[in-house]
Amino acid sequence: MTAAELLAYHDPHDRRTELVRGRLLVSEPEGFEHGRVLVTIATELELHVRGRRAATGLGIGRVAAGDPGCWIERDPDTVRAPDVAFVAADRLPPGPILGFLETAPTLAVEVVSPRDRRGALQAKVRQWLDAGTALVWLVDPVRRTARVHRADGSQATIGTDGALDGEAVLPGFVLPLATLFR
Repeated sequence: MTAAELLAYHDPHDRRTELVRGRLLVSEPEGFEHGRVLVTIATELELHVRGRRAATGLGIGRVAAGDPGCWIERDPDTVRAPDVAFVAADRLPPGPILGFLETAPTLAVEVVSPRDRRGALQAKVRQWLDAGTALVWLVDPVRRTARVHRADGSQATIGTDGALDGEAVLPGFVLPLATLFR
């Protein structure tokens, strides 16, 4: 399957779809806690991005949630869908993006579900980083932790008493994990 075919594809059961090296991956909807954590992260990121725009008059980028498709490999095509993405302004094309974003996000956030397999998550993180994503957050509501993966290969685990940090990608952004796991 190609990215163009995926864009036109409609799963009859409205399940999440991604494309990995031309192969369609279909997954079931996630649970309520997954969605709650996802929307909290997306909201906090969006508020930060809007606040920076208001303070500087410059758009620093865009936030998207709900599995926005990012076309990160070609021939065979790979279209991955992070739970939440921040895309810096210099990666955005002019005008609205009506199909898949044709680049990797600057920040990809994956909210881990109980049925996610560790190997599959690690492969997805590697794909994001290989495609040019600067920062990947794996947020685990069950373990109440987050794992940060950086483009330079460094990693960190954050406990409930810690916070996600936007680092150089989103300077000034800090989200305490306690906020997510109430």
